[in-house]
Amino acid sequence: MGAPEFAVVALNALVRAGHDIACVYTQPPRPAGRGQRNRPTPVHRRAGALGLPVRHPVSLKAPQVQAEFAAIGAEAAVVVAYGLILPPPVLEAPARGCLNIHASLLPRWRGAAPIHRAIMAGDRVTGVSIMRMDAGLDTGPVLLRREAGIGAEETTGELGDRLAVLGGEAIVEALALPGAAEGQPQSGAGVTYAGKIAKAEARIDWAQPADVVDRQIRGLSPFPGAWCEYDGQRIRLLACLRPDDGIGGPPGQVLDDRLTVACGSGAVRLLRLQRAGKGAQDAGAFLRGFPVPGGAWLR
Repeated sequence: MGAPEFAVVALNALVRAGHDIACVYTQPPRPAGRGQRNRPTPVHRRAGALGLPVRHPVSLKAPQVQAEFAAIGAEAAVVVAYGLILPPPVLEAPARGCLNIHASLLPRWRGAAPIHRAIMAGDRVTGVSIMRMDAGLDTGPVLLRREAGIGAEETTGELGDRLAVLGGEAIVEALALPGAAEGQPQSGAGVTYAGKIAKAEARIDWAQPADVVDRQIRGLSPFPGAWCEYDGQRIRLLACLRPDDGIGGPPGQVLDDRLTVACGSGAVRLLRLQRAGKGAQDAGAFLRGFPVPGGAWLR
């Protein structure tokens, strides 16, 4: 049960390990792209290529949908970034329960955006947890955890790719545990919540310190993308680094011809950017097509 590319990695790992995938559940196809044609999810496309049966109900609340799920007779359900609430009849149907691959070291960063929040908060270590789901928000017992460091210049997209692989390995390991394995109840200490990213969080406030701006840019890359404005155009900021200490100036001012921008304290150097309707570009290519000279102001 999953939808994005992050979940495809786990599906591939289960197939490689020789598990019998009784059915794949995913989100319904939705309009996307310029033509707004219905596009299946990455999990849907991969399951089709593997010849696996696919279901994509809009909701799991209807009794008929729940009965169809129970009729599969699955030993376990593996849930990875599925995006639908699993009602109690669904949670209780598989003999070994519904096992979720969650991209944090629970109980830290329960909720929808754990990778984004870990980077934005400045965490140096994260990981994946295999949790037996219950009716709460990521509150179930944890069967195992696997740690991963967070690189100083790593984006959410890059970290997500690594955690997807780690999650695929971890779920295979968890399914090899004895069927009666209960898992470890989560501690009530250290609980944090990774709420969905609000639109207001994506706009850069250059008055913030450079380390905050740096984490915001990396934490929101590639989606939804931190942004600012220059010359009346919105620019998405997708990668950056922090130059040597001692560089600074009025917040929002471009300090050189390399897109080093002053923050409330310190500065960040923008490495990858994207204008509306254009593809993402490294800073050099971006500047050749859209000059932003030293002394300019980003808003």
